[in-house]
Amino acid sequence: MKIITTKILLAGIVAVAFLTTGCEKDYICKCSKTYTSGSGSSTQNYSTYTYHDTKTTAISRCNGNETSGSDLGGNYSINCEIQ
Repeated sequence: MKIITTKILLAGIVAVAFLTTGCEKDYICKCSKTYTSGSGSSTQNYSTYTYHDTKTTAISRCNGNETSGSDLGGNYSINCEIQ
């Protein structure tokens, strides 16, 4: 009886560990930089990140790379999305 109880307890611990870690895998976050001016806009590849995480967390981290501002090229915005 003690062996069965130990096996059930071990199975429960494994199940809880699996459920709390979720399905982590590699997610690719690709960002592009778009310059805007009075004459139009120009978009170029900017950066790529790989996140080994759950999908929800990877999307959140990817979106955290988005920004806007200005530099020598003019006004820009950086947009990112999970591929």
